[in-house]
Amino acid sequence: MQEKIKLIWDFRGPAAEKTAEHHEIHLKDFLQMKDMELRITGCEKVSDFHYIAFMVVEKPQLISVRDALKPHRGQVYKD
Repeated sequence: MQEKIKLIWDFRGPAAEKTAEHHEIHLKDFLQMKDMELRITGCEKVSDFHYIAFMVVEKPQLISVRDALKPHRGQVYKD
C-alpha cells in the first residue's frame, strides 16, 4: 500500500469558503482529466476566515501533481 499525501490550498478572508469550494471543483476536474484512481478531495473550515481545499495523492504521484497544481503545503494523509 502506497503512502498517501494530502495536498492543501489555503484560502483566507470573507470569501474563503466559496473560494475553497470552487477550487475543489477544479481539483476534481484535474483528477478526472488525468484519470487518477485515487479521487479524494474536500474542503475544511479552519476558522471563520480560513478554509482549505485539498486532494489526496499517492506518494509516487506527488512531484508531478505538485509541480502542475502548486499546492501551498502538504502532509501525510491518514485514512
